[in-house]
Amino acid sequence: MTSQPNTGSDPAAQDMSPEEIQAVIDRILSKDVPARNPNTQSGDGKGGDGKAVFGKAQAISRLDEEHSTYDGDQQDLEERRALRRTAGLSTELEDVTEVEYRQLRLERVVLAGLWSEGTLADAENSLRELAALAETAGSEVLDGLVQRRDKPDPGTFLGSGKALELRDIVMSTGADTVVVDAELAPSQRRGLEDIVKVKVIDRTALILDIFAQHAKSREGKAQVELAQLEYLLPRLRGWGDSMSRQAGGQVGGAAAGMGSRGPGETKIELDRRRIRTRMAKLRREIAAMKPARETKRANRRRNSVPSVAIAGYTNAGKSSLLNRLTDAGVLVENALFATLDPTVRKAETADGLGYTLADTVGFVRSLPTQLVEAFRSTLEEVADADLILHVVDVSHPDPEGQIAAVRKVFSEVDARKVPEIIVLNKADAADPFVVERLRQREPRHVVVSARTGQGIAELLKAISDAIPRPSVKLELLIPYDRGDLVSKLHESDAEIISVDHVEQGTRAVVMVREGFAAELEPFVSND
Repeated sequence: MTSQPNTGSDPAAQDMSPEEIQAVIDRILSKDVPARNPNTQSGDGKGGDGKAVFGKAQAISRLDEEHSTYDGDQQDLEERRALRRTAGLSTELEDVTEVEYRQLRLERVVLAGLWSEGTLADAENSLRELAALAETAGSEVLDGLVQRRDKPDPGTFLGSGKALELRDIVMSTGADTVVVDAELAPSQRRGLEDIVKVKVIDRTALILDIFAQHAKSREGKAQVELAQLEYLLPRLRGWGDSMSRQAGGQVGGAAAGMGSRGPGETKIELDRRRIRTRMAKLRREIAAMKPARETKRANRRRNSVPSVAIAGYTNAGKSSLLNRLTDAGVLVENALFATLDPTVRKAETADGLGYTLADTVGFVRSLPTQLVEAFRSTLEEVADADLILHVVDVSHPDPEGQIAAVRKVFSEVDARKVPEIIVLNKADAADPFVVERLRQREPRHVVVSARTGQGIAELLKAISDAIPRPSVKLELLIPYDRGDLVSKLHESDAEIISVDHVEQGTRAVVMVREGFAAELEPFVSND
């Protein structure tokens, strides 16, 4: 990876030599296998002057075992990996006779980012996360570039000199895609593509691509498609006035005649109209799916069933935690945004009080606004919950940054007032000093490991203490011919303090919710 000397106002950055900057940038990607010598040939047989780095990015956890016995058979994961592309298979044609024998291979990407604010560690973590996103999308990260700059260049994002340096890296490594760690304006994307001569995508397009790959349910696919079209609409590129639909004569017998002749609707205008029509249809479909989710939530509210939402940064271990608590068997993968579709399961406290656990979509720094709007109906599970389990990966290089990014999304979906428990997950792989630092920073916390089971008992007790409990105390005398009410007391969310069988019936002291208290009012004992 390469970087230019620092020119910003940060004194620490200015004191660093080019070799020290190079060493820092090299840490952005892991090196399970040593970097390839610039004079050796690349994996596809082409000579390259760039430096290729292999192995998973450090933003993806390094665990010896990805699954526990609580994760089930993981058949969905086998299906997903069966379709994954493989490194080393070429799509380039050496001979026209190979046209029927082409095979897919991983896209070969080069990363590019700006260090315009914050510390050097922040810039390092941001590019590390971009590398993890690219790998999750099915790419092979070859190299990267970071520029110290106060603000992005309006024309090419990186500036003309750095863009030329990026072009040299792309040519030497044989990359076919450049991924930029920011959301590019349409003009910036075009300007950078004109220089580097390969496809350029930004962070938002990369996240949308991952969502499109991993969405499984009908609602999830519709939400992702809507977000993609909202992103694509202002970025359409066409041929200007070519393929315009010109009117003339009587215009198909419509008697339009004179005044109607002209360029008419151009191809790009036609594309925009079709996209808007498709977006309107998707919004109607998503709106039609919303009542089903609202009905389920209304039933839980009517029956006074407490709801607990599991939320947090992507790859923090939310699905693993749900599997550990409920044996849900939800797909678990050591990748970003592995699961998108929400899963709701029923659970009980140690004293028999029922509640629901909902696994939600993961968040990420600078989550695209299109996704927040498209997934708003799903994120409402968080806003309507009685308690949020905010899962944090304490083995990540920047757990505080993850917490801040998730809480920003909570504010966007009006969930900041919901009680929150910080679940410090992956404690078995974390630095004890980092765990202690977060324990001091977050007063309401539980330290767990969903993989090993560490701290799960403490988490269950914290959930039991935090969820709403029945608040109306009643002393009842229920006749023996109303055994259905006694049975309902045992089945519903009621706390039975004492039960005694007397001559007149069953005498019970219970704690119930207000809705059930009205039904039991005729049997309240006045003794």
